[in-house]
Amino acid sequence: MRVLVTGGAGFIGSNLVDRLLADGHDVAVVDDFSSGRRDNLADAATHGRFRLHEIDVRDPAMIELAAELRPEVICHLAAQISVRKSVTDPVHDASVNVQGTASVLTAAHEAGTRKVVFASSVAVYGRPATIPVPGDAATDPRSPYAASKLSGETYLATFRALYGIEYTTLVLSNVYGPRQSPEGEAGVVAIFTDGLLSGTPTVLYGDGTQTRDYIYVEDVVDGFVRACGADGNGRRFNLGTGIQTTDRRLHALIADAADAPDKPGFAPPRVGDLPAMAVDPVPAYEGLGWQPRTDLATGLKNTVAWAARRPR
Repeated sequence: MRVLVTGGAGFIGSNLVDRLLADGHDVAVVDDFSSGRRDNLADAATHGRFRLHEIDVRDPAMIELAAELRPEVICHLAAQISVRKSVTDPVHDASVNVQGTASVLTAAHEAGTRKVVFASSVAVYGRPATIPVPGDAATDPRSPYAASKLSGETYLATFRALYGIEYTTLVLSNVYGPRQSPEGEAGVVAIFTDGLLSGTPTVLYGDGTQTRDYIYVEDVVDGFVRACGADGNGRRFNLGTGIQTTDRRLHALIADAADAPDKPGFAPPRVGDLPAMAVDPVPAYEGLGWQPRTDLATGLKNTVAWAARRPR
């Protein structure tokens, strides 16, 4: 199968590329390297079935490239991912996430692509009434980022109605694992890991009871691979564990994996942070045969081991 991965030099995208190549597929990556890293694709670059194209998904060259490659599936992960940046610059957020998705879908149409698998976010649920968030929960976007992701889902449905392009939307909870950088818009796992390995102070915001649903990157990649097939057409699935982990518990687990003191500092809560989040993964099992397989302690040990080897 020929697969095109947008944002393929990023944290999740590059792990997906490695899995697709290992499964025997031909893989092309589109990335403008605004946040992706070339060294994330070092292993992929050794494969004869891999091609890298440095292109912004909004560039008309994206459409020309897809017409040339004719991918059967496009996994669309390229995005502006910062909620805070979307608030300060909603025009840029919409340009990357809305215009970019429209460009990818136009490219899919021109190339005769069978399916687009789209990376969405729990941000589309806002402050959900029920946790874990069920698969059919109402959306309630409360940031330009959430609105742009929800807009992407609307574009997917529109292109399906117009041209018959199938799609599956995957709503990702808090993804962690190897290749997640502590710089930039990093997740808390990467930030805690870097701090505990380097001996620099770590900070919990609030009293440490805020919860999130942490899902290991290899499990997320498995969800994308399954969605590339015929299952899940026209549907949205949550990829998470359904388990809430407090910030304090997370810090303790990472400290244990890093063999470091579990002594975080505390700071006032950040305005706008959700007190709790987790998503129900059962519909993804029913629709894709997917389920999370990596427990948090194991995933964190793998992540810390990778980070300890990472050049600094």
